Amino acid sequence: MSSTLRAFRALGDPTRLRILSLLAADELSVNELQEVTRMGQSRISTHLGQLQDCGLVQSRREGKRTFYRLSEKADDTAKEFIELANRGARELPDHAADALNLKRVLARREAREEIYFNQVAGRFGRSYGPGRSWQAFGQLLLRLMPAVDIADLGSGEGLISELLARKAKSVTAVDNSEKMVAFGTNKAKRAGLKNLKFKLGNLENPPLEAESVDVVILSQALHHAEIPANALKAAHRILRPRGQLLILDLLRHTFDQAHELYGDRWLGFTEGELHQWLEQAHFKNIEVTVAAREEEPPHFTTVLAGGVK
Repeated sequence: MSSTLRAFRALGDPTRLRILSLLAADELSVNELQEVTRMGQSRISTHLGQLQDCGLVQSRREGKRTFYRLSEKADDTAKEFIELANRGARELPDHAADALNLKRVLARREAREEIYFNQVAGRFGRSYGPGRSWQAFGQLLLRLMPAVDIADLGSGEGLISELLARKAKSVTAVDNSEKMVAFGTNKAKRAGLKNLKFKLGNLENPPLEAESVDVVILSQALHHAEIPANALKAAHRILRPRGQLLILDLLRHTFDQAHELYGDRWLGFTEGELHQWLEQAHFKNIEVTVAAREEEPPHFTTVLAGGVK
């Protein structure tokens, strides 16, 4: 079969159109293509093999990873096929999500801190060492935190708020439960934390003045918001210029019992959704990445997202 006929066959599959369009933007590894398209590795590898066979794509090895890009030896006919693939991909329903996920994946390449943290976390706990604990490391890292004003939105009983208040200039914990606010207030008083205040309010309209805090934290709280995007806009409002928003929440999952067991309104979010909402709220330097995966069922995955005002 001629390369032209093989190229025609390649363009007959929507998945291969998506892959070609993504590779037209940048060189990508199989893992990165997985993350962008939400498809399995074997499926992606099969499509990449077919695209290589017809001369539209080439690959290179870097350590244990294989990277793919558009063929540098593509003739005029192949380039026409690639342009057709790009045009076709833009008409697919997955194109907008692919573009958002690709933007996030490429941005994360520049944030090598995550790679280093994962390497450290992977080594931690492999072998016992006296005094080596996350509790101890947390106390050490807390010493590095500057004296800033923090808002902990959806704080619950204020576990994080209480910890941060030991170094922060001030912490305002906001929760929509009167019982939680009363409990947190009493606990802060007993602990002598005069810089920790609890307020009754919701995520989408926190009782804080505009540009009044340096950091906003949404720790496992956003999935309780009625309209999550509005909560991020509210966070932007109360942040001072160059202030930072930090979000810890669940990656999209299918554990429906979370509605009843934990009162969750949303079953987590995709990285693309969080990135889009942060952009719409006018945050800059946006980062969205997986922070942890639970080994036990239902295997919840925690995603860390953030941006700067």
